[in-house]
Amino acid sequence: MAQILNPALREAIVARIRFYRELGLTEFYRRPVDPSLAILAQTSSTELGAPEPALSLSKGLASETWDTTNPDNRRGHSTEPPHPIPSAPSAERVGDQFANHPEFHSNVEETATIPSRKPIPAPASAFEIIPSADRAAALQAIRDDLGDCTRCALHKGRNKIVFADGSPTARLMFVGEGPGADEDAQGLPFVGRAGQLLNNMINAMGLKREEVYIANVVKCRPPGNRTPEPEEANTCTPFLFRQIDVVRPEVLVALGATAATYLLGARQPLAGLRGRVHTFRGAKLIVTYHPAYLLRDPRQKKEAWADLQIAMRELGLKSPVRS
Repeated sequence: MAQILNPALREAIVARIRFYRELGLTEFYRRPVDPSLAILAQTSSTELGAPEPALSLSKGLASETWDTTNPDNRRGHSTEPPHPIPSAPSAERVGDQFANHPEFHSNVEETATIPSRKPIPAPASAFEIIPSADRAAALQAIRDDLGDCTRCALHKGRNKIVFADGSPTARLMFVGEGPGADEDAQGLPFVGRAGQLLNNMINAMGLKREEVYIANVVKCRPPGNRTPEPEEANTCTPFLFRQIDVVRPEVLVALGATAATYLLGARQPLAGLRGRVHTFRGAKLIVTYHPAYLLRDPRQKKEAWADLQIAMRELGLKSPVRS
């Protein structure tokens, strides 16, 4: 009979897995089991008078990729006797022990829906820079490769794929989260109210919209303008990264937390990412607020302008003189 997990422990494990999923970490590998933990589990089962649980302590969540019997793959391998049995294993250790338990999978649907991380193309090297005259054709090749995309569930509710807009030779590129209703209808990024504000931000930098390049983390509108799921974003970002490699902007501006998360590869508070220069695929990366957020909280426009001034400084731009 399968051993039933304590409800509080199960909730803790689910919360931990959900946290990792939100970070885009979806592949888990089992570390070798402490022999003392195996003895403890067997002892506890005997004392309770219950049969041993249907759980193999020698196999992990990805045993086909990590052979725990191979000495080269066993961290902390030692021929010394096991340490004394602890009085009680921590919740994290117990959670790791039962992560592959049938009872856990049969009662928690979250683990069955965790997506696989998609391969991310490596940055283009200096020897692979596409000549300016060929970049429009190279971007069209990416668009043709994308095709009438059905790679994730977002295609079911979309009207049009929103690929990008702007100059293939832009020095400045903006990356947002995903299309909204107006963008889904027109097939162009940032054409609604948030797009109008973005145009004003670009003009304030002394540039025109057609001089920059604009794209999103996902190219299909999420239902109800919700935040893209990790599976959806990880499916779409390889195309975005290829676009960045073709355009080769000097400066990238991540508009909002979602864009910052998938460009930097980690979820962090926006406040901790703003006000400094990051690097991504050969470009300087600046993080600021999404225009839609600025529409909801106009008080933050001053902060966003300070971020754009960092980008201007990196590009050698000066604020236009107002007449």
